[in-house]
Amino acid sequence: MSVTLSPELRRPLVDRYGRVHTDLRISLTDKCSLRCTYCMPAEGVPWLQRDMILTTDELVRVAEVAAALGIATVRLTGGEPLLRKDVVDVVSRMSRLEGPDGPLELSMTTNGILLPKLARDLAAAGLQRANISLDTLRADRFKELTRRDKFAEVLAGIEAAQASGMSPIKINVVAMRDVNDDEIVDLVRFAADRGLEVRFIEQMPLDAGHIWSRVRMVTGEEILEQLGEQFRLTPLPGRASAPAERFRVDDGPTTVGVIRSVTKPFCGTCDRVRITADGQLRNCLFSREESDLLTPLREGGTDDELARVLHRCIAGKLPGHGINDPGFLQPDRPMSAIGG
Repeated sequence: MSVTLSPELRRPLVDRYGRVHTDLRISLTDKCSLRCTYCMPAEGVPWLQRDMILTTDELVRVAEVAAALGIATVRLTGGEPLLRKDVVDVVSRMSRLEGPDGPLELSMTTNGILLPKLARDLAAAGLQRANISLDTLRADRFKELTRRDKFAEVLAGIEAAQASGMSPIKINVVAMRDVNDDEIVDLVRFAADRGLEVRFIEQMPLDAGHIWSRVRMVTGEEILEQLGEQFRLTPLPGRASAPAERFRVDDGPTTVGVIRSVTKPFCGTCDRVRITADGQLRNCLFSREESDLLTPLREGGTDDELARVLHRCIAGKLPGHGINDPGFLQPDRPMSAIGG
């Protein structure tokens, strides 16, 4: 495949506020093997129809056009991306794509359950990094939080990812009051002992039941206060557009990240754009509007048409997500259907 674009369209994805977009998140499926209480209901989830999911050819074509417009990094998400049967082929084909500055940097966010089976093949296919979700180190609490008894599988998945050579491996933790906030220090020690980086994430209003509560959310400041009682934290420079503030722990090799999407938004440097599993383009995780890529992909649209959709979507991006505005409305889609 090769991209054919008019010269006037072959330009970076820049919004009205001067933010250059270089990071693309692509959801491979809306399905998940867990039912985390802060993300999905226990049952009755309305999955997308199979014929509405982007095919591998469609995924690769969109990524190739995006790369021509300056996208440099692609993160594969879900739902749970490893549930997609052709996930290794998707990774293999994506890893061969190049933008103006060279090959795409390819990573994945996963719950890790299928990594013991797939990690080696994914790494060989070109997957460079992985973020693995793990909110607790207690098997009983994991079962309660996810409604599935898969704690041992996730631990095995972390080990498999490391053995495959993927690096870095980051552990994503959603911090919740009176749920897992007593494990924040333990999770850092767990990561330090294994050469991992842990990233604590403020819980965001992206649950399927729309029952998010600011009171139950553990703030980034509270997380840092807890860690500061046990460790010496040194801020690391060079954050740029990264969502996580990173700190060195006790002057050693271990680092910890804190993502304060609610209490300290980083919208002013956001460089991310998302494509849902059914081909809808979103310029913000909290956007209530989407731009359709599925239709032009299936009705013979040219590369120029796809590029115009991308440019229009980015041009319409708001200055911030508005979580703290009085009139904020949660997106209709939950996180599992948007893609992380």
